[in-house]
Amino acid sequence: MYLRKVEGPRSVTLPDGSIMTRADLPSVETRRWVASRKALVIRAVGCGLITRDVAKDMYALSEKEFSEWETAVKEHGIGALKVTALKRYRQP
Repeated sequence: MYLRKVEGPRSVTLPDGSIMTRADLPSVETRRWVASRKALVIRAVGCGLITRDVAKDMYALSEKEFSEWETAVKEHGIGALKVTALKRYRQP
């Protein structure tokens, strides 16, 4: 079996005891970002599986977009990542 060389860890243990690997991440060709996929990327960066810069490059995200995702999760939880919930959590 051949393993491709990657920077950083191949897997990490999350605080709840589960293991997250790079295979759990969304495809780099993802164009439809649902809340669960956004949450996976934010969790992967937060636990050190990938770096913020790698995530932005892999998924062609802007700094602003990634920061908004992080802020939404931090302040309101994963539910705030849903597109239908944007109005509810936006500041006036």
